[in-house]
Amino acid sequence: MLCYIDNINERLVQLAHLRRQRALVGMPNNYQQVFKLLPLLFHYNYPSLPGYIEDNEIYGIDDFEPDQALVKFAEQYYQIALCQPNSSPRIAALYSMGSTCSLGQTINSDLDIWVCIQNPLSKAEKATLQSKCSLIENWARQLGVALSLFIVDVNRFRNNYHDCLMGDNCGSTQHMLLLEEFYRTSNVIAGKLLLWFRIPLDLTINGIQYASYEQCIDALVNEKVIDRNDWLDFGPLQSLSAEEYFGASLWQLYKSIDSPYKAVLKSILLEAYFWEYPNSYFIASEIKQLIHQNKTDYFDFDPYYMLLEKVTHYLIAIGDEERLELARQCFYIKIEAKLSVKTANPTWRHDILHKLVKSWGWNSEKLIHLDHCHSWKITDVCQANDQLLNTMMTSYRNLLNVGRRNNLEAQISPRDLAILTRKLYATYEVLPGKVSIINPNISIERGEQALTFIHVSQDRVNRAGWYIYNKELTTKYNSGGKYLEFSPNLLKLVAWSYFNKLITNKTKLYFWDQGKQNNHKLLQLVTDLKSYFPIQGISPTEEAFYSPCEIRHLAIIINLENDPTKLLEDSDIAAASDSIDVLNYGDAEMSLVGSIDFLYRNSWNEIRLLHFDGESSILDALKNILNRMHKDADVPHSIEIFCYSERLKSIIIEQIKTLFHKCIGLRLSSTQTNLVKFKPVRFAGKSWTLFFERLGVSIHCFNNTIDFYGAITNNKLHGRALSIYDEANELPKEIDSIACEGIIQFFFEDTDKGFDLYILNEHNQIEIYKNCNGSKYNMIRYVNEYYTLADDRFTFASSSSINFNLPQFYQITVTSQGERQIMPFA
Repeated sequence: MLCYIDNINERLVQLAHLRRQRALVGMPNNYQQVFKLLPLLFHYNYPSLPGYIEDNEIYGIDDFEPDQALVKFAEQYYQIALCQPNSSPRIAALYSMGSTCSLGQTINSDLDIWVCIQNPLSKAEKATLQSKCSLIENWARQLGVALSLFIVDVNRFRNNYHDCLMGDNCGSTQHMLLLEEFYRTSNVIAGKLLLWFRIPLDLTINGIQYASYEQCIDALVNEKVIDRNDWLDFGPLQSLSAEEYFGASLWQLYKSIDSPYKAVLKSILLEAYFWEYPNSYFIASEIKQLIHQNKTDYFDFDPYYMLLEKVTHYLIAIGDEERLELARQCFYIKIEAKLSVKTANPTWRHDILHKLVKSWGWNSEKLIHLDHCHSWKITDVCQANDQLLNTMMTSYRNLLNVGRRNNLEAQISPRDLAILTRKLYATYEVLPGKVSIINPNISIERGEQALTFIHVSQDRVNRAGWYIYNKELTTKYNSGGKYLEFSPNLLKLVAWSYFNKLITNKTKLYFWDQGKQNNHKLLQLVTDLKSYFPIQGISPTEEAFYSPCEIRHLAIIINLENDPTKLLEDSDIAAASDSIDVLNYGDAEMSLVGSIDFLYRNSWNEIRLLHFDGESSILDALKNILNRMHKDADVPHSIEIFCYSERLKSIIIEQIKTLFHKCIGLRLSSTQTNLVKFKPVRFAGKSWTLFFERLGVSIHCFNNTIDFYGAITNNKLHGRALSIYDEANELPKEIDSIACEGIIQFFFEDTDKGFDLYILNEHNQIEIYKNCNGSKYNMIRYVNEYYTLADDRFTFASSSSINFNLPQFYQITVTSQGERQIMPFA
């Protein structure tokens, strides 16, 4: 048996060496530098080395003998003399995982490294090591290298614990699947070797089959074949819990935002595993079996190639030729070999891909098209985006259907589920008032040479509204021609073009409105958007996703489509110049605001729009935008007014800015009590009043002062929350601060008899349940399952009908001073 284990070790060492060599061949110089130096940075703690922390004792890698050539390079580069650490090593090993060292590695691939810990660290020690990792990640970033370091305790998978969902950390969404991916793709950089690969799959030692992985190891230890302390052991790759698939599929949907091609492959792999459930045969187990069978063709051990093989066998078995072709395209694009481009030094990747595409029957035209995916224009991008998203949603739907049939519970924490679904909601939800951002990672060169925006009236062929074409057109356009996008209002179409990068500094823009050309207005609008909105906003934090979304940057756009000032005479303006009221202009008291649009970026990084026109545009606009701000929200970081009137532009901007700042201040003021606040507004010859109430803003028109004061005194305004409760059923006033339209919110408050539950629906309508009993955690799980596994919205026929806007949950607590406070439910 000792000879058998030694042979396994030799094969694994040879495989690790080959993988490292292939990884370095595929890396640019800056990545090679980081990859080679990483072991030294964790093995030593010198002031001049990246990652140095004073008084740090958490360094040193077990069983690591630095390469002397590398040591000499580091000593010369950093002007130091390296000595072997005196203290015992605290880090068991460094392992790369993911695409590194595989066929899927490209010059743009991130480096994902596990910093493996065998002996538990204290909270302070882990924080020190995390700080060291952050310093090393920052150093790599300065060199242009995307490096992610994950501190992983060997007991993580045995004890089923996890870190919070954050960035690239999958939190509770994956458990055994994460271990399977690690075993499948990992390669040792420095430190102890993995014990799992040494243990036979059938757990048979010297003709004796043991009942468990641990018993098998004990037998090897008793026979003195192995010493546990010499190995790194994350535990057995156990049968996968069916409940884990739901969280894992959500995680892959999320990862598709940044890596759409890789995520499609991994999503179908999840399907393939679940299709075999409960007898899933993992790729990691297949690699292990090949090693024990002494297979010598190391290409057979490539995890990316084996992933494609697994996906291919599954899709052929279920007869899904369409997704099989897309999976092959995703695989090809992910590898970035570009076979249509001649190269003087083809790599091993080129040789393998040539054989694959020949077996797939692809021609040169197809290869050229795929090789130029980074410069696809919007038509190809939209087609690819729809294919990728539909494929991801198909995988998600298939897993949900199995979950429903088997009454499976989602093995994912409520907090992680809330954050993940809101990220998906912000990215994928298609709504009338939202600018849909087509995945930016499909193509990076989308700019068009010319774009024409044309307004068309309703007829038998066309909807009334705006159409965009990617060429120069006159008003005599072909109504049957292929347009890129349609919208009832102009701003959404321009915003869609801008945020999806169709508009560059070289793009020529044309504008036709009812047969009249006005390129100047369009050019000014685009200029204003560029000056105010960066295309890429700041990525939201996990805490932002765990809270109601808030407006961050707000653009108020006046008279873009309907400009009443065009009807004014210069003589009339001159006569009224000293006393112009833009909402009650002249003797007729007409409003000079014909249309008003809001374009804003919120704390979930969505781009949203609202459009209002007609006689009541300003009032409707005020009510709607204010009701999208819960009382405890931060004031928008910036508010800008853009006006496209032919006349009185500066006066309109000044007066509208004053009105909106005053109203937003009243809505979000934290210094005033919950007593009724109001703002009178004279508009189009009538007196209106905005009431800033507990759960929202309402607008009422009063014919006289008596009616107005009577309404305040008697507290009988329509829609006021207070009017529907008696003293025994009062809604806690603290809820007012985060009540938000558009989402469902649950508030728990503990009582002597259990807990009270307050529910606000999407319209801030309230239900109260007193003295509830049972587990709040279970209730949250059941509610989430209703909105995921059981809700009819998830029996969708297409991806556009999916809804990730799950409810939000809060706990009402009481401070030591006896004051209520509201915290997200943990």
